[in-house]
Amino acid sequence: MKIQHIRNACMMIHYGEQSILLDPCLNPKGSLPPYAFIRKRPRWNPLVDLPPNADTALNRITAGLITHCRYGHFDHLDGSGARLLRQWQVPVYCNAPDERFLRRRRINTIPLAMNQPRDFPAGRVTAFPAKHGHGLAGLLMRPGAGYFIEPAGQKSIYISGDTVMTETVRHVLRDLRPDISIVNAGTPILDFGRPILMPVRELLDFVRLAPGMVIAVHMDAFNHCLTSRSILKKTVLEEGLADKVLIPADGELMEF
Repeated sequence: MKIQHIRNACMMIHYGEQSILLDPCLNPKGSLPPYAFIRKRPRWNPLVDLPPNADTALNRITAGLITHCRYGHFDHLDGSGARLLRQWQVPVYCNAPDERFLRRRRINTIPLAMNQPRDFPAGRVTAFPAKHGHGLAGLLMRPGAGYFIEPAGQKSIYISGDTVMTETVRHVLRDLRPDISIVNAGTPILDFGRPILMPVRELLDFVRLAPGMVIAVHMDAFNHCLTSRSILKKTVLEEGLADKVLIPADGELMEF
C-alpha cells in the first residue's frame, strides 16, 4: 500500500489496482478567500502551491472519497477538485447529505449512510460521524464524516475527517483498530469560538490511542490553522511519540 500526501487533507491512496483520491483541494495558491480575518492574518488560500509532482500523482484515479464539502469547505473540495472528479467520472463516495451538492456538479456520486458498511473498491468502507468543532462553530461546520476502509488483503485505514476528539473517534481507534490512521491536524479556528479541529492535547490523545501508525495532515496550507508541522513535530518528539507519527511534506509518498 502507498499513500501520497498532496496538500492540506488531499491524498492519494493506492492499493492493488486502486487509486483513491481523498478530498481534492487543487486550486492554485491564493485563489480562495481567507477563513479567518481577525484571529489570524487574513491571507488568501491556499497558502502554498501544489507540489511539483501533483500532476503525476493525479494521472490515474479509480475512485474518489469526500469527507465534507458543503457550506464553504473548499479546503476539502474546491473548484479544481470538482472539475477533476467530473472529468474522470469515477465513483465518488461521500457522506449522504452531500450527495445532492456533488450531483449538481455532475460528479458520479455514491452516498454512504453512517455506521453502515458498504462495498468499496476492492473492499468495504464504513462512514462515521465527525464533529467539526464545539458549540456554534461546530454547528455551522457540519455535516462531516470520517471513514474506516478495509481493503481486501491490505492494511485497514481510518480517515478521521474534520473532527475534534469524540467517543466515535475513540471507538474506531480502540475497537476497530485500524492499521493506519489519518488525522486532520492543524487546529484551525474561525474568528469566534473554540478550535474546529483537535487541539494539540487531543491530537496527542489520538496518537496514543491509535494502534498503528498515524499520518498527520491538514497543516500549513490554509490561513486559519494554529498547529504547524514544525509545532507538531516538536511536540510528538517531546512526548516520546515521534516513532508513531508521520508528518508528510506536500507531495511525499509513503509506503506501508
